[in-house]
Amino acid sequence: MALTYDQITAITEKKFLPKLVDNVFNSNPLLKKMKQNEQPQPGGDKVVCPLNYAAVSAAGWYQGSETLSTTDNEIITAAEYDWKQLYANISITRRDELRNMGDSAIINFVKSKVEVAEKTIRDKLATALYNDGSDAKQIQGLKLAVGTANTVGGISQSTYSWWQANVDTSTTTLTLSAMQGLYGDCGEGTEYPNMVVGDQDMFDRYYALLQPQQRFASSEMADGGFKSLQFNGIPVVVDANCAAGDMYMLNMNYIVLMPHKDENFRLEPFVKPINQNIKSAKIYWMGALTSSNNRRQGLMDSITA
Repeated sequence: MALTYDQITAITEKKFLPKLVDNVFNSNPLLKKMKQNEQPQPGGDKVVCPLNYAAVSAAGWYQGSETLSTTDNEIITAAEYDWKQLYANISITRRDELRNMGDSAIINFVKSKVEVAEKTIRDKLATALYNDGSDAKQIQGLKLAVGTANTVGGISQSTYSWWQANVDTSTTTLTLSAMQGLYGDCGEGTEYPNMVVGDQDMFDRYYALLQPQQRFASSEMADGGFKSLQFNGIPVVVDANCAAGDMYMLNMNYIVLMPHKDENFRLEPFVKPINQNIKSAKIYWMGALTSSNNRRQGLMDSITA
């Protein structure tokens, strides 16, 4: 008996979908890091990230029986991120089904369709990581969060300086000293960037700055199949979706991908529309890319040499 819609759905969900999800995230070093740190959310109108933006004012040194202040002050607010939705379609026409007769042939054909859906959804998600807010349907990306005059999570960076990132717009030639300056601006105590991301040209510029004996690769990224170097002990990696001239210094503890737990690459069962001779299913994702501490993020956005 030929495969039914339910059997095709079951095979796709059990055999192909887990590989699709792995391949989506393992295709890109930034996505891979985000997958490791993602925090699925149970729901809600929006994704809410509590923020501590000030210290307690009623605190200080005292002696003996002095009266201690109990004055309360505002120290916590929240960034709110809208849910964003992404899908990829898988369709099998009756014509293609007849041309690929036999259960094995149909399974292989479905596998090919799933692989195309994988590439599609992977590219759209990876590209959206750098969304500058111009496409309101996409997740709020790094180009928006790592700025100084944008509205991120409903909070204006122009109004609240504590919500601004560190952006170097004056450096046009990449130097180690400029990188170190931005790295220092992003850090304090034990909190420093733990990943540097740029396009291939940026990676090549950094490579050229290093002496041969200093070209150490990051074992973490190398194990994942990504070429990388190190800067202050953190990986410097290539991301083809990063805009030319941009180099990000990111603290990934504060940039988190938050998918909905029930819409994290969910496969919708194959169905047959009433007005088409096809079987169709969709893969759905819904979530947000959240930033909870922009001060720990940095960007050089004017590098030309």
